[in-house]
Formats: sequence, structure tokens, C-alpha cells
Amino acid sequence: MTESGVENAEQRLSLGTEAARKLATTTKTPPQMQGITSRWLLRLLPWIEAAGGSYRVNRRLTYTVGDGRVSFVSTGADVRVIPRELCELSLLRDFGDESALEALAERFIQEEYAPGDVIVEHGGAADRVYLIAHGKVNRLGVGDYGDETVLGTMIDGDHFGSAALLEDEGSWDATAKAVTPCTVLSLRRSDFQEVAERSEALSAHLAELRSRPAREADPSGEAAIAVAAGHAGEPDLPGTFVDYEGSPREYELSVAQTVLRVHTRVADLYNQPMNQVEEQLRLTVEALRERQEDELVNNRDFGLLHNADLSQRFPTRTGPPTPDDLDELLGTVWKEPSFLLAHPRAIAAFGRECSRRGVYPHSVDVEGHRVPSWRGVPMFPCNKIPVTATRSTSIMLMRTGQEKQGVVGLHQTGLPDEYQPGLSVRFMGISEKAIMSYLVSTYYSAAVLVPDALGILENVEIGRES
Repeated sequence: MTESGVENAEQRLSLGTEAARKLATTTKTPPQMQGITSRWLLRLLPWIEAAGGSYRVNRRLTYTVGDGRVSFVSTGADVRVIPRELCELSLLRDFGDESALEALAERFIQEEYAPGDVIVEHGGAADRVYLIAHGKVNRLGVGDYGDETVLGTMIDGDHFGSAALLEDEGSWDATAKAVTPCTVLSLRRSDFQEVAERSEALSAHLAELRSRPAREADPSGEAAIAVAAGHAGEPDLPGTFVDYEGSPREYELSVAQTVLRVHTRVADLYNQPMNQVEEQLRLTVEALRERQEDELVNNRDFGLLHNADLSQRFPTRTGPPTPDDLDELLGTVWKEPSFLLAHPRAIAAFGRECSRRGVYPHSVDVEGHRVPSWRGVPMFPCNKIPVTATRSTSIMLMRTGQEKQGVVGLHQTGLPDEYQPGLSVRFMGISEKAIMSYLVSTYYSAAVLVPDALGILENVEIGRES
């Protein structure tokens, strides 16, 4: 006999709980959603009004010729070599024909390599020049004892193979292998020769290799502004001007949208104790805001992970995020850094490294929350920063605010049927099936005003055991 059978066989002295629950009112929670996060990036970014749906970032002209390293510009994930920077190649040193340099720059092809990929093989035909836009590449050869040895390491801005543009016959004297994810630009000899045939100036330069001085640059890589200081008497003061970028970048607001549908029968009959339309809308807005933060981090056009300057990215020293790595990251964004942003697992990995060294970072109070910090800079969690299949991720450090020439968020307020700043909910009508529809839209973007406002620590391992 079952337990309930035994209970029924006995004479009851009071009302049972099962029957009593038929008359009781159930206490309910609003609909819960596990995907809702703290969204610290949206809360911490200063938001700038982008009237007209676009935002132009004007900068001083930036280039550095004479340091042996090539500079690039990036728009999202697309990388282009600055035409004038091609003068860093030995055979183009002091060449000054802008049209020919632009024609050469347009013919470079962007290639992506994963760690371990071979870019060129020792003994292979050398028929192009390679520019390393981002990443680390080892030059490998055979040592004195017949084993493979590292002949050298190349990083952002380095290049190799320029002699191959002139020599019809030749082979690579070493193997070039990617150590980290690499972005490389290459130019084939045939494309180089095609430009040379069309440009009299380039043909003459290749024949004579005559030099022409380039304009000096200041320590920041920007076109120098001549200033006299510490002089006495009445010397002639230098004349100067501030040169601007000829094609400043414009950020257009992106959009995240969805159509929320609610049946009128549900909205009419099942609105107590909670409004069905309001609850549906609340969760839909939460999902849009989560997507907005994800786009601000990962979008290939304006996402912060893709818009950090190549010179502001570097890998960890040994894999896991150590205090030394974060110190180096602070060295890249040293002018009033605002906050660090990392995946929760990366924060945990950094905590393990600190514990291993006997270092215990202080926590700081932000909006009533205690968050970890390093050197006084708060570190916030963000699960939108991706973790690769090999359990590596990135850590971002940024300076924020337009007045600080930092990172800013872009939006437009005052939208028709605005529900929240920059987010609108428009009623689209009722269909013949009695379904109400609402168009939910949010408009946003992000801009990095100057390159040193954002630094990224890459290839952060979060799964290495102690």
C-alpha cells in the first residue's frame, strides 16, 4: 500500500495541504532571464549625441618615416598600409611620388595566419614582399648542429622580402612561421613591376635610387609642429602648421532591431498580476541591450577589439595574465586610464597568478559594487569578450571621454516613440490574426578618438593549470 493510501486509511483531523492549496494564491516572480548581465561597458562609456546618425573623428596627420618600421591604418578588421610608409622599404627609401606610392599600397593583399602557419618556406621562390601589420613571426633556419633554430623575430611594422621585387630569380633563405595570430600584407613582384612601368618617377628612382628628405615627426608619430624654446636674443622663429588627416573616419550609427508579437487574447485576459506586454517588452529590451554590448566589443567595423590600433596590441609574456602583463598594458594607456574590461574567467586567471606570487590586489567601490582593481584601475567583467576553443581571450584597457581624447559611445536620443535613451518601441498595428506587433530598435556605435586611448592584451590563457 502506498503512503497516500495509508494516510487516507487513517481518520483525518484537519484539512490536508493538497486541498488547501486549491484555495491559496501562488506568489509569482516576474519572468527571469539568465542572459541578463551587468553590462558594465554600456554603463561606463560616456555617450555622445551623434546628430545626423554619423560622427567624424578628426586627427592630426600621423606617419613616421625613417624608423625602419611600416605603419598601417585599420578600419574595423580591414588593414591598409599608409602609402608614405612604403618608403621604409629599402628600395623605396626617400621616394616621393605620392601617386605611385598610393598605387602600390592599393595592390597589397591582406592575409591572416594562425599560430604555427608557415608564411614562406625556406628554399621557396621569393616573388613578393611581406609587411607584418600585426602579430609575431619567427625566422627559422638550420643551426650549426642541424636542428631548427630561431634566427630572429619580427613583430608589428617589420617587413621582409623587399629585394624580391627587383630580382627575377631568388629563394627564401629562411622559413617565416607565425607564432601568434598574424595579419600580413603582401605585394607580388608582377604588381610592383606593373606600377613601375606606368610611373616614370618610380622607374627613375629604381634606376638611380636618389633620395629626398621626408618631413620629420614628433615622438607620437604625428607630423611635427616646429617650436623654438630656450633661445635668447631675437632669432628668427620657425614657421609651422598643424597638418590634418586628409580622410578622417566617420562612424555611422549601427542598429539592432526586432519585432515583438503579442496576441491580443493574451494581453486582454492574462494581464493580472503582471502586464504581459510590459514583461515581454522588458525581456526584449534586455536582449537588445545585450546584443548592443556584444556589437560594441566584437563588430568588425566599429567593435573595440577590432578598432584598437595595431601598435596598442600585444600578447602575454608566458600565457596566463600576470601582474607584469597588466603593468605593460597600463604602459600603453598611461594617460588617465579609466577601467579594464575582461572576461570573468580572465579575471579569475589573473587572481590565480596574483595568489601564486603572493600579491593581493585591492578592490574599489563603483556604484556600490566592490570590484577588483590593479594599480587603482578597476577591472570589470564582460562575458562578450570571446574565449577561443584553445581557452584564450583578451583584456582591454581604455581611457574614456571626449574631453580626454578617449573612447566614447555614440547614440542618438529623442527618437520617435522613445522607450529608453537611444531605444524606441513603435506600435506596428494588429494583424488579421489578432496579433499585436511592436518594432523595437536601438541605435549605437563606438569611437576611439586617438590610438593610445585603447590597449589590448591578447592571447590571454585562462585554462593553464598551476
